[in-house]
Amino acid sequence: MDSNGAAGGRAAPGALAWAAWLLASLFFFYALALRVAPSVMVDELMRDFAIGGAVLGNLSAFYFYAYAGLQIPIGMMMDRVGPRRLMGAGAALAGMGCLIFATADSIVMAYFGRLLMGAGTAFSWVGALTVIVQWFAPRRFAMLAGGTQAFGMVGAICGQRPLSEVVAAFGWQAGMSWLGIFGVVLALTIFAVVRDRPHTAHAATGIAAGLRIAMAERQTWLSGVFGMAMVTPTAAFGGLWAVPYLMQVHGMTRAEAADLTTLIFVSWAVGAPLVGGLSDRLRTRRKLMVAGAATALLCFGALPLTTIAPLWVLVVLMAAQGIAASSMAVAVALAREAAPVEVSSTAMGLVNTFVIGSGAVFQPLIGFLLDLNWDGRLAEGARVYSPAAYDWALSVLPIACFCGLIAALMSRETRASTQSA
Repeated sequence: MDSNGAAGGRAAPGALAWAAWLLASLFFFYALALRVAPSVMVDELMRDFAIGGAVLGNLSAFYFYAYAGLQIPIGMMMDRVGPRRLMGAGAALAGMGCLIFATADSIVMAYFGRLLMGAGTAFSWVGALTVIVQWFAPRRFAMLAGGTQAFGMVGAICGQRPLSEVVAAFGWQAGMSWLGIFGVVLALTIFAVVRDRPHTAHAATGIAAGLRIAMAERQTWLSGVFGMAMVTPTAAFGGLWAVPYLMQVHGMTRAEAADLTTLIFVSWAVGAPLVGGLSDRLRTRRKLMVAGAATALLCFGALPLTTIAPLWVLVVLMAAQGIAASSMAVAVALAREAAPVEVSSTAMGLVNTFVIGSGAVFQPLIGFLLDLNWDGRLAEGARVYSPAAYDWALSVLPIACFCGLIAALMSRETRASTQSA
């Protein structure tokens, strides 16, 4: 192990390693900004495309369909090709998707643009994790993965109130166009700066064999279920339905709702490196996963009661949920440690399929349940849902958190120990 913690006996240039991680994390920042962007343009999208909640949820979820569907092949490619070219191409593709979405004159073109956003940003999280595996010591994995999550949550924050202000001032098309330009610039920077670490450890494992090895490990599946449960409230609630929920049920303005929703992402950004670092220091994964799932279950189980409670209770629940969700990085570390090193990115891609699948399933599901209980009210061409409709639709969130708690309890502690290749 060298002084920078990279494996393999070759000295890792410190600046090069950190530059690669920072750019990979910035790519994840971009991915999360795009992921939550529809949440601050719900009324505009429903009005301009003449759609209801179910179709809107499906439009937003097209990002997740592409993202989730690509995680396993991306994991296998990362194990063999390396992250530089894949992340650069992904950022460019996401930028193109934003520009297509911004200029869409039909729901079909909007679907296509959103699909490209998901396909491009699908390279972000696993790419960042692969950079960490290539350049840093295993003992730093959960902390740096949490740091990448923190970048992502800052991106989600920027996709809330700041983007809301842009939408209010210039329209949603302008906001998406600027995000598209950012993606193209990011792609060029990744190509220019990031370098793959030379490695030969994976030559003996074929693609099909590597996938079989990763899928045969029980911990991979439990980590996936846990990650899906922890991200579901953020992806489905914070990423799309929280702003209209807070506006309709709690009587907030759009700016106030966006600010409170942002608190989820702020607490996640703060909690992710702290929880990851604590997990690395204590050399425990399972205990923090159980604590995270139990906290998330409590938060969303109590959500319907916030209508009769002081505002500070809702604020505390939002903050606690973000910290609880940040334990997702611990589950990724557990899955990596349970799998042989030569298929680590494949295992992480499999886990992330579940994680991103949360948005693909639950965003349209909540929209479908809202439509089922819609009483016919409209406001400026957009559907208005009652508090009772939201209570019914959002009841799926504590159910998901309970499944995450069961998965955490069934997991085997790894003590932060990685299998050798």
